[in-house]
Amino acid sequence: MKQLIQFRKQRELGEILSDVFAFLRNEYKPFFSLILQIILPYLILSFVSLAFLLYTFGDFSSLITSESSPFEADGLNLLMLSASGLVLAICGILVYVYSYSATLHYIKSYIENNGIVKPDIVKNTVKQTLWSFIGLSILRGFALFIGLMLCIIPGLYLIVPMSVVFCIMIFEQKSVIDAFSDSFTFIKNEWLMSFLVLFVAFIIITVIGGVLNLPTTIYTYIKMGIFSGEFDAASNPLGFYKDPIYIVLNLIGYAFKFFLNFVIIIVTVFIYFNINEKKNFTGTFEQIEALGNTAP
Repeated sequence: MKQLIQFRKQRELGEILSDVFAFLRNEYKPFFSLILQIILPYLILSFVSLAFLLYTFGDFSSLITSESSPFEADGLNLLMLSASGLVLAICGILVYVYSYSATLHYIKSYIENNGIVKPDIVKNTVKQTLWSFIGLSILRGFALFIGLMLCIIPGLYLIVPMSVVFCIMIFEQKSVIDAFSDSFTFIKNEWLMSFLVLFVAFIIITVIGGVLNLPTTIYTYIKMGIFSGEFDAASNPLGFYKDPIYIVLNLIGYAFKFFLNFVIIIVTVFIYFNINEKKNFTGTFEQIEALGNTAP
């Protein structure tokens, strides 16, 4: 039998990270199966538009390095490059929103049903909360952008409340505005611990992502002739973007990075419940109530 992960529980930094990977280890088959059922069309479009973007950029770069103007030679290339970039951006946003929403609703169903997830309910609630997630994503992104523009320190401070804002909206069933405003009081006195957890998790997935991206990096250097010393800047240094092997390696790397992002999402859920338990003792009261119900 799979171990039931108790989300409503106080944890230290190491416990949060270990339980994140324990949850993924126990639930990866039903979890990613359901996630893919929800986001697969947009994910496929993202892959296709990324491949097309890389290939079109290879064509466009060859025109830039030629004697003729790229606009005179083939203006259609620029249009196709812009269109594929736009499709990639839109699909990327939808994949992000649906992935985040599906993850939180999956965990909510997991908690409410003692480890048993109801896929139909998850799919329906993801659809019902789509615009709320998009609205909160825009508000969250705008706040982080303004914070970073003002100064690095306000931007760093905003990372923690903005990391739990979706959890507040879903698990406490609050509106976009209420979730956004409540996130600042929610992390009061818990900012440092939460930031450390996010920082360590970010370092872990960055290192893993770097290792997984090594084949693409090595292949790029080989194609550019850096290892052999045959690099020719006068030729088309960006022509390898059209290479099918390079495109496939990038798509594989994109897929790995996509799945690694779920680690950060689940980390934010554990941070939310850790803080919530310290403030409200929800899990403790539930355990006491369960003991009372099982008493003879």
